[in-house]
Amino acid sequence: MTSTHTSTATGPGVGAGLVAAEDVLLFVNAAITATGQREFRSTAQQHRLSLDFLHAYVRVNYRRVYAAALALDINDHNAVRIVQGLLETSAEATAQEKRAEGRLIAARLAKLPPQRVYRLFRALRAAGVNNRRTRAIMRDWLAARPDPAHDAVKYRTGLRTAARHVHFRFDTDTDPGSGSVGTDEAGEVGDFLFRPGRRPRYRHPLLDAWRRAHYEQGAVAELPFTVAEGFASRHGMKREVLLERMIPRMTRLERLRSVERLRASARRGTVALAPLPADVDLTVMPLTRLALYVLSLGFDVRSAHRAELTRALRAAARRAAGPQAGSWGKVAGVLDDSHSSSGSGEKRRRPLAVALACHFLLEALSAPGGYTALWTSGGTDPLLARPWGPTPLGSHVLDALEHGPDRLVIVSDGWDNAPPGLAGEVLRVWRTRLDPDRRTAVVHVNPVYDADGFDVRRLAPGVPTAGIRDAEDLPALVEIARFAEGRSGADALYAYLDGRVERFVGGHPVAVAGPPAAGTRGTGDAQGAGVVS
Repeated sequence: MTSTHTSTATGPGVGAGLVAAEDVLLFVNAAITATGQREFRSTAQQHRLSLDFLHAYVRVNYRRVYAAALALDINDHNAVRIVQGLLETSAEATAQEKRAEGRLIAARLAKLPPQRVYRLFRALRAAGVNNRRTRAIMRDWLAARPDPAHDAVKYRTGLRTAARHVHFRFDTDTDPGSGSVGTDEAGEVGDFLFRPGRRPRYRHPLLDAWRRAHYEQGAVAELPFTVAEGFASRHGMKREVLLERMIPRMTRLERLRSVERLRASARRGTVALAPLPADVDLTVMPLTRLALYVLSLGFDVRSAHRAELTRALRAAARRAAGPQAGSWGKVAGVLDDSHSSSGSGEKRRRPLAVALACHFLLEALSAPGGYTALWTSGGTDPLLARPWGPTPLGSHVLDALEHGPDRLVIVSDGWDNAPPGLAGEVLRVWRTRLDPDRRTAVVHVNPVYDADGFDVRRLAPGVPTAGIRDAEDLPALVEIARFAEGRSGADALYAYLDGRVERFVGGHPVAVAGPPAAGTRGTGDAQGAGVVS
């Protein structure tokens, strides 16, 4: 890890600012890719230890940038860790920092899946974090939930624990500022959570369905899917019968996950299943999630439904490209489908799915007919991609550059091993001798966190590298990656963070200050590196 004790003769704080910018980019890469789960080449324990160190280091030295990371495209796991870290160390923040952090935390909690937020609240309670600021944030989030009855049924323990921790009341009367929800429905929710035997029945259909589901099998299908699964097991319902009844109430993602589970049963010969689910509209699925689903299918199913799957992937890619579609000119993509792209038990085929999704996104971003794809396995049919073989990145990078692209995008975990180091040497010679004017923009996006290096693995020092989790974030990550080249400067990075944070919190002016003064560490004062004020 680089140190912040840096000074140069060019002026106070200039060297420290560059080091701070490197540390910020390193943390952003980790927060995008790392989830504390096992990867192909590292264990979950290694990832957790590495993330623990990174979070502590950045929170202590660059607290305001640590908070500003909530406005970036980091994954939910690290967003929750940042929120928890900020709330657990409130005593280290100034009043100005607390106000800025509060806006960022509220905006991020609104985007997180509710189950993650309820787990966060339980963790804060277990850690004894019970200051006024934390209670206010929790009360505001609870009060903003669109359907408290739905949460009471689906997240019953989480909602009850959070409400008890912050003294949140579900009353029939409204008292502004009292930290309560005041409607008759809220009164029912309060009784449901804390006085379950008080009412013989509920007027709210979902609450009453939960009551009836204890003894009436027909009420099970009226509940959210995850809740219905438990009652179905209690009543001895077959899973196929439950799914048939639950389809109208399931979300798209729940339907797709259920189909994937049934498909695993079909492979074992216990369930007969149609090749593709008729009740799931694949054309509206998110790009990376759809790529994961496609890779879960057998080669025979992918081949038989080639047109339908390709159409869905291209539709998702066009949505992800948005207004940038067709604006990248001539693009070459080097895509890693080597054996290591199989991922791990926790992230099964995730790296390969990111590469497949990036393939269709790069096709959408490039000019018509201006896209060239080179897979490390030598394959030419992306729909039949599978993790196989070594990682000969160097020869494929050389082939891609021979096409003279305006942009070269490499999607790989960075383990160039056939032969080792060739890709880095090719890129070094290309940059220093053949293309010093940088007519071809080169960027490497890496879907795998390297726990030992506290970053994603890089191919060459002169090639910007960014971590990636979802292919949909590729255009934004290419923008961030340019700062890794060192050409834009620390001030441009902080200005970029300014804009992202301001947009994230709804247009409120939030500034990211410059680097720390020479010989100082960013401890949250006005001279801290990357200060969000």
